[in-house]
Amino acid sequence: MNAEKMALWSIPVGVAFCLERLRQSGHAAHPVGGCVRDLLRGERPEDYDVCTSALPEQVMDLFDRTIPTGLKHGTVTVLTEDGPVEVTTFRREGGYADGRHPDGVAFDVGLEEDLARRDFTVNAMALGPDREIIDPFGGRVDLAAGIIRCVGDPDTRFREDALRMLRAVRFAAKLDYIIEPDTRAAILRNAGRMALVSGERIKGEVEKILLSPRPAWVGELLRWGLLVHLWPVRDCPDLTGLAELPQEPIPRWRGFCQATGFPLECLPVERALKRGVYHPELEVIRRLALSGGELATLGLKGAEIGAVQRELAVHVLDHPEDNLREVLVELAQQRLEGRKIP
Repeated sequence: MNAEKMALWSIPVGVAFCLERLRQSGHAAHPVGGCVRDLLRGERPEDYDVCTSALPEQVMDLFDRTIPTGLKHGTVTVLTEDGPVEVTTFRREGGYADGRHPDGVAFDVGLEEDLARRDFTVNAMALGPDREIIDPFGGRVDLAAGIIRCVGDPDTRFREDALRMLRAVRFAAKLDYIIEPDTRAAILRNAGRMALVSGERIKGEVEKILLSPRPAWVGELLRWGLLVHLWPVRDCPDLTGLAELPQEPIPRWRGFCQATGFPLECLPVERALKRGVYHPELEVIRRLALSGGELATLGLKGAEIGAVQRELAVHVLDHPEDNLREVLVELAQQRLEGRKIP
């Protein structure tokens, strides 16, 4: 392993502090999940999660500054000088009446059973005290092969939490992996369960796919029926052009909606996003080479100025090369003469 990769495996100070304190107190403690996946891919993790045999109350007793983030699910956020660290007790989950959240959890299990409840094999690995990889479900093999595969039976995983189907697509888009055939088949069988997931969570996952390096994966959400409860359409055109758009929410959502006809209003989206998707000319107005003041000097008044700015912006959307002062002046004069801006 080269020096650069060795540096990536340096556990952040705050995480190391949590691990050491827990272990010195006689508890098992491990970095787990996405951070292990990222380290194995040679990437610097965005954040680290820690799982432990310590009960939530014990975690809170061990550290001076904590937040009871989700005590009933065993999660405590430890505030360190290096930033917050989520610490979660090994747990077993029982029943998913709402198709999203466990009806209850029990803290009477070890690490392997805790890993067994996780969604995909590449997210079901942990680091041991000597940085050894603990991988009971073949995550390293799937990581090397570029495969997203459920831990255990995929139908069970998706019945437990329907959001995992969107997460499978998101990880495939983010990591440039394929979805293993049995996992894909289970998504098709369980797609109707997406109706159990809140619009806010769906919007969040769809946006992450759109902002990924391979946003065309968003088309599979339509083709596989994962959004059919919101919009009864399964056909989807080629969306490879989305990757050429700026990696920002408004242009990526706009490209998706324009290409497919997907109605953005079926999701709970903020007003600014909706305005940007449906009225892209409003963005262009801010960068027109002809200002509102200059339009006034041409003889336009009041509401006329705003109306002409919008018409000019619509024109520039189709003809960006025309965003030159002399061209826009000519177009505005056409408008003053009662002719439409082409």
